[in-house]
Amino acid sequence: MRSTFRLAPLALCIALSLSAQARAQDMEDMPVEFELCPIVDAVPMFENVPEQSGIFMGDRAAAPTDIEGDMLSGTDVAPQFSGNVALRRGDQFLGADKLTYDSELQKYIAEGNIRYQDSTMRLTAERAEGNQAEDRHRIEDLRYQLVSRRGNGESDMIELHGAQGVLHGSTYSTCDPSDRHWELRARRIDVDSAEGFATAHGATLRIGKVPVLYMPWFMFPIDERRRTGLLFPSISNSDRNGFDYKQPIYLNLAPNYDMTLYPRIMTDRGTLLGTEFRYVIDKGMGTISGAYMPSDDLRDDEPGFGARGHFAFNGYQNLSRHWQARANLIHISDPRYFEDFNSSIQGIAVYSAHSVAGLYGRGRSWTASLSADTYQLADYTLSETTLPFDRLPRASATWDWRELKWLEAGVEAEAVRFEKDAAVPIRLPGQPTTFDRAGGSRLVVKPYVTMPLRGAFWFVQPTFAWRYNAYQVDADLARSTRTARSPSLSVPISSVDMGLFFDRATTLDGESYLQTLEPRMYYLNVPYRDQTDQPVFDTGELTFSWGQMFRDNRFSGADRQADANQLTLALTSRLLRERDGKERLSASIGQIRYFDDSLVTLPGKPPIEQGRSAWVADATWAPTDRWNFGASYQWNPTEREKDLVSVRGRYLLPDDGIVNLSYRFRRDVSEQADFSFLYPINPTWSVVGRHYYSILDSKPLEQILGVQWDSCCIAVRLVGRRYVQNREGDLSRGFMLEIELKGLGSAGQDTRKTLRRAILGYNRGDLYLVPPETATGQPPEDPDPTP
Repeated sequence: MRSTFRLAPLALCIALSLSAQARAQDMEDMPVEFELCPIVDAVPMFENVPEQSGIFMGDRAAAPTDIEGDMLSGTDVAPQFSGNVALRRGDQFLGADKLTYDSELQKYIAEGNIRYQDSTMRLTAERAEGNQAEDRHRIEDLRYQLVSRRGNGESDMIELHGAQGVLHGSTYSTCDPSDRHWELRARRIDVDSAEGFATAHGATLRIGKVPVLYMPWFMFPIDERRRTGLLFPSISNSDRNGFDYKQPIYLNLAPNYDMTLYPRIMTDRGTLLGTEFRYVIDKGMGTISGAYMPSDDLRDDEPGFGARGHFAFNGYQNLSRHWQARANLIHISDPRYFEDFNSSIQGIAVYSAHSVAGLYGRGRSWTASLSADTYQLADYTLSETTLPFDRLPRASATWDWRELKWLEAGVEAEAVRFEKDAAVPIRLPGQPTTFDRAGGSRLVVKPYVTMPLRGAFWFVQPTFAWRYNAYQVDADLARSTRTARSPSLSVPISSVDMGLFFDRATTLDGESYLQTLEPRMYYLNVPYRDQTDQPVFDTGELTFSWGQMFRDNRFSGADRQADANQLTLALTSRLLRERDGKERLSASIGQIRYFDDSLVTLPGKPPIEQGRSAWVADATWAPTDRWNFGASYQWNPTEREKDLVSVRGRYLLPDDGIVNLSYRFRRDVSEQADFSFLYPINPTWSVVGRHYYSILDSKPLEQILGVQWDSCCIAVRLVGRRYVQNREGDLSRGFMLEIELKGLGSAGQDTRKTLRRAILGYNRGDLYLVPPETATGQPPEDPDPTP
């Protein structure tokens, strides 16, 4: 039998009430993995209940309520439904053995085998009753299963009154009900759905059957609205800082901005307060962060150390369709700040703190910017004289014209004012050398025209450009560097880049492949211009690499334009699997032939003599989908020595395991070996490690050994580290312990962040995000010193 009439929402706001505990968690950058969880839910899907596809919670208000059952008795005022009772309203379904509704008093009683589900949850209960007029509801002895996220639990009783709710004797966990590794229990939870938060009374966190944390009272959010409160702390111990405890405090100040405070106690150093302020406004957003330490116990005895800290800002503002203002600013209290407060080797690799702010524009065929940037010393072993010049300001623009398929033209232009505090040495008899601020201005204009001619198996691209540099150098700087006050440069640059593509079908081990042969030739001609009277503001010599053989200048920056009469010959061959296009083998070799000496150099550097450059060879080989090998090699025929050797190998183990091994050698610079792994012992236990060693210095740079236990709903990671902590090469030791309750949060230090940085492939998706220069063992051609 069936009856249809309008019914005020039986509401059953249970979804909001019971999902409260599920949202009491700290959101993580990496997704929570529930791969080891059983497929069976705590509350299985109900039989004979059709899926309400396309119906959502927001559609309930306009939806009618339908009630049907095997038998209908009672009166029109107080109908009674019995036998397979089913109530449907929007995305909601309520099943019961018996349901009585009094339309005059607007009361209902549902009894026996109660089943409820909507788009967010499913539950079973023994009894439910309520008053629609007063919007009061009471549900007893229930079990629930969240649908949108993994989570389940029980509750003795739920009382609802409008947006307010009270849960008595409630539990929550993401574990399987038959294997409760962890569980949160609360004597009472008061839920305010209108405000979006809940208050738990007498809450206990249990690991297994052992209570590990008791909280007599705490508040937590039940929806996506942010709430002020405590976040999970970070705890670690090391030789460097001693016992290290950081307790984040989140402050929800307004819908479009918030703040997080980071009080931190380090037993060997002292106390530090960090903060992060975030805002979102119309067409823009930004983050302001900083830290302040009144005194550092490890540095108090050293001169020049008082209060320590940093300030940083990163943000942007869209001004129009084509223009954006953005800034990345940082200031540190002293040159040892990065070294002392960075827990990786990166802290001692940065020698300057770089700040930049500007106005940037981009259109279909143009770009433009007006910016300023400065550098602050971040390496106490160096002096201010080693810093790059500040650019105050820098204006740049580019324009390109590509209306014809076979002809392109454009221009690059830049105007910069350079300044540096320690640019000019002042030497007085009997006194230490001091430095004075000085600089200069530079204008660069580089128009070009090129013809990209291409066919099915060939390409030829001649290019002609003209570089014009003009300077105005401060008198003191010109005198100290022995350069002219107003030097200029005007030089033509011509090149031809050409290549062929050959391919043939072949078969290996019964698999079809496409093999290519790609010869390439690049000729560059730049006449010599004496540039010794030009200053050097932002220019350095690029590291020789494969990409360098096809550039029109071997210098970064615009203070030098290398003269050239040279020809690059290169050959590449690839082996591509036809069924999916996967590259199994790639091998390249090339060399530059210098027909004349290249005489333009930086101060103190020798010219490049007529002859041949080092041979450059690169190869990658993937014999299977699990194995991958790569190598880079540079051989200098003039000195009959190798300039660079890089060998790397990777093996993908089952169950997301990985082994990495690499060796890097650069003559007179470094020689290093790196071994890292993630080895799964079984589906729940795995071992992680890294041994990063400097052969040239005969000492480790970083050593990691740890063990991980991962179950359906809980993960524990214990990691020991030993790494270089300062520029003297001293090693620091420490242990990190993290306990992750999946779906609730984690306590301890962020071990996954450390392991993800140290072990390439710890997060398997990172293998496809590696910059090409890292994958080939080659350094970037224009390194950015920004920390």
